[in-house]
Amino acid sequence: MSSYKPEQRRLLCRGREFHFVSYEARVASERRGESALPPMWFLMNEGKRRPVMAHVIGQESSETDRALLRWVEKEVFGAPGNGKAREA
Repeated sequence: MSSYKPEQRRLLCRGREFHFVSYEARVASERRGESALPPMWFLMNEGKRRPVMAHVIGQESSETDRALLRWVEKEVFGAPGNGKAREA
């Protein structure tokens, strides 16, 4: 049995709420064609999850929140100066 404790974050960015959930590491499955993944943060959106970044166990909450918000700024709203905006 796993001792992994999932975490959740609900963060506001530009007036929108973003829901992130951490998931434990996944072993590779050749049968399913899936590669191994470390513990990861995922963005939850419309019943789907999108990988964001590695979940560093023991990392300070404020540091994790800043990293997740940087990801939102880059991946959802577009990197500064590129003129593109993408929806999650």
